[in-house]
Amino acid sequence: MTGNDLTGPAGVLGLLAALRGRVAALVDARSAGDPTAGDPLRGLYVTEDTARRIAAAPGPGAPRDGGVPSPDAGAREGDDVPIPAPGVPAGDGDVPLPGVPAGDGDVPLPGVGAPAEDDGSPLPRTDGTGRLTDLSRVFGLTALDAHILVSALAPDVDRGFEALYGYLNDDVGRRRATVALALDLAGTGPFDAAARDRFHPAAPLRSGGLLEVEDEDRPLPGRALRVPERVVAYLLGDDGRLDARLPSAEVELLGPSGDGITAPSPLGARVVAAGPVTVHLRERVPGAATDGVVAALRAAGRPVLRYRPEGVDEAVARALLREARLRGAAVVVEPLPERSGPLVRALASSGTTVVLAGTEAPDPRWAPHAELIALDAPGGTEGPGDLWHRELGSLEVDFDLDAATAPYRLSGDQVRRAARSARALAAFEGTALTLAQLQRGARLVSAPLLDSRARRIRPAVGFADLVLPEEPLGLLRELTGRARDRDRVLGEWGLRTGGGRGRGVVALFAGESGTGKTLGAEVVAGELGLDLYVVDLSSVVDKYVGETEKNLERIFAEVDRTDCVLLFDEADAVFGKRSEVKSSHDRYANLESAYLLQRLEAFDGIAVLTTNLRANIDEAFTRRLDLVVEFPFPDPGQRLSLWRSCLAGTPKEEGLEEELARCAAEFELAGGAIRSAAVTAGYLAAARGAAVTSEDVRAGARREYRKAGRLVPDAGAPWAP
Repeated sequence: MTGNDLTGPAGVLGLLAALRGRVAALVDARSAGDPTAGDPLRGLYVTEDTARRIAAAPGPGAPRDGGVPSPDAGAREGDDVPIPAPGVPAGDGDVPLPGVPAGDGDVPLPGVGAPAEDDGSPLPRTDGTGRLTDLSRVFGLTALDAHILVSALAPDVDRGFEALYGYLNDDVGRRRATVALALDLAGTGPFDAAARDRFHPAAPLRSGGLLEVEDEDRPLPGRALRVPERVVAYLLGDDGRLDARLPSAEVELLGPSGDGITAPSPLGARVVAAGPVTVHLRERVPGAATDGVVAALRAAGRPVLRYRPEGVDEAVARALLREARLRGAAVVVEPLPERSGPLVRALASSGTTVVLAGTEAPDPRWAPHAELIALDAPGGTEGPGDLWHRELGSLEVDFDLDAATAPYRLSGDQVRRAARSARALAAFEGTALTLAQLQRGARLVSAPLLDSRARRIRPAVGFADLVLPEEPLGLLRELTGRARDRDRVLGEWGLRTGGGRGRGVVALFAGESGTGKTLGAEVVAGELGLDLYVVDLSSVVDKYVGETEKNLERIFAEVDRTDCVLLFDEADAVFGKRSEVKSSHDRYANLESAYLLQRLEAFDGIAVLTTNLRANIDEAFTRRLDLVVEFPFPDPGQRLSLWRSCLAGTPKEEGLEEELARCAAEFELAGGAIRSAAVTAGYLAAARGAAVTSEDVRAGARREYRKAGRLVPDAGAPWAP
């Protein structure tokens, strides 16, 4: 194996052999200066001589024998260094505390006993320079707090403190500082009420997440102290990584330089100018307003911690707030989860800029003692396609990008993810970016969570698949246009009236069964590049009073914040007429219709109602409908087109076209029945292993007549009395 060959088992064994040699050298070096090296009980106890020898040894930053610095040497002027143990004379290699000249005496603390006379190491001052000073200023630490912090983190930086603390704790197994030991090193003790107060959960050390007090079952003086690894890393000058809990909790660190995609918003400029402030934004679309605020913060040189919580986790919230204070970063949380009171209380009024966003109004009980500024998110100043144009840049497309992206109400972050997904799909398929790839990427980031209450249909049809007269066909095209242009007409042009009305588009498709109402809704969804969700009435209607309305509200709220077409098939079951109130049952039955009348006023999505009993729809809904599309029963020419469309992909015998024309004229079937008849003809032909014949088509048509209980036109001689 060559010296550079690290592949395979032999390479690993070679590395282990080299490591074994280094370990042996380190054992020899340490045992040479350790008089207890031959003691069989070494490590089970610490003698006084051993403790003095370890305490007098140079620290991690001091030169080793021969004047060679240790690997972690190199403390710069102004850096914070650990405090030497009291009672141990400072050696020539000791580094004085920053801002505290050696030999100047002790620094008294208000309310805390003076340091012991033999303590040659004054408490650290918090008015100098260095990371410890910055930490003290940001978290409001006193000199005693800083001393406690340094005493607690010493074993995490210098392993020699483990044996020293074991000796001082009179328990070799307790290798961390305790409350009593930390206070003893500061020249006071747990008898001092002001000193004990520094360990209260509301005191700066613990409330800021800088210090953990373990062993809660022990009396306070004997409890061990631990400094979180993130705080240790910060004091050692390491800001390369977030706290270990944050990346897995969907926390993203955004540097101070902007992304060039989202422009800073005026609201963001006001947040930057306000300084440390807690703001709640009520958004219509998650991320629509916070993107501009984030851009403004980053443009002002502030890093941003963006948190997308899936639930309330107070431990993550505390770690997030500590990270923000260590970095001088702002915090943006969106969208807020349900019952977010504990999360808001943990973040509000923390001396840090915190922006909270959600679709619900803020609850005053979330943070009653915090100065929470509640605002409605302003509307965007950019057109629907501006973000897409900037994200896709100079990428050439063969479709109208503005028209293709108009139906989607996406935030800047969602646009970035959708464009990235579309480009990746185009690269995978080895083609230029197509409309279908763009729509697929947009659907991935904006799909609603309705699978438990609605059935998703991925549209696979277009206007070419519809057989309708010009008038209903024109109304369907108008419906797609309304969905695309609603932001311009209702928003920019100001044609939306007051009263809290939304920007939704609601249409009613009426007609006999099988005339193409559901297919028309699928065509509209496909033309817009959206998924169609058919509401499952069994998961909505509930026998208990008020539960149906709650289920409907969950559906409407989810559609409001995402992009899809919602279909209420057989809508008269839910949007039925109100009846005269003659009993309590009538009153509660009318509540459902009253709720729907109110909810449609504020609806922001796209909904289609279908019914074959239009007379059963409450007239009050008519005013709230944007369009009413009548689907007529097909005439013979349309029925022939339907037969051709349904059998387009099947093998057919010669001369079948004449039979289709005869069936279209003789059998008065709607489009749904013609499709069923064509499927029957296909099965009959498949069973024979042959092409579809005239008899197969006529057999399918007869079967549909019999299913409907109608007389078959060519069943034989008419009945005679």
